[in-house]
Amino acid sequence: MAFEKNNKFDRGQREESDFEDKVIHINRCAKVVKGGRRFSFSAIVVVGDKKGQVGVGLGKAGEVPEAIKKAGKQAKKNLMRVPIEGDGKSIPHEVIGHFGASQVLMKPAPEGTGIIASSSVRAILEVAGIQNILTKSLRRDNPHNVVRATFEALKELRYFKDIADARGKSVAEII
Repeated sequence: MAFEKNNKFDRGQREESDFEDKVIHINRCAKVVKGGRRFSFSAIVVVGDKKGQVGVGLGKAGEVPEAIKKAGKQAKKNLMRVPIEGDGKSIPHEVIGHFGASQVLMKPAPEGTGIIASSSVRAILEVAGIQNILTKSLRRDNPHNVVRATFEALKELRYFKDIADARGKSVAEII
């Protein structure tokens, strides 16, 4: 059975409507040649559905819009699920993510706190759907490494229920 292009289950349409993307950083690189300088651009883009799915991508091209488009496609291929706890839409527990020389500390926060984070980390958390969190970017602030460190921290997050089930205990015993 063949699906029509404008069917409501078409994967391309669903992805475009569900996900929001944000540009984190654009870098211009110059190559000196005989006739002058040749510029190329790289972009870091994060996409998410504000319901716990988030991904990051890096795109490189001769023009900025092309680099952003490539990065967005790459980000949709690298989606991951983030555990979000409670009505306050925070993370389940404190975590530190490491990548390269960068470290990102994340702490759960009570309702009404908001997102307290640097611009790179804030973009990731907003598209993931996290609304109340405290973060601190430790050591180096290179946008590439900070983004990767943030994703490493998000990968380490687990629900207390899952941890308790794995240990064969109740949630009350874990906490």
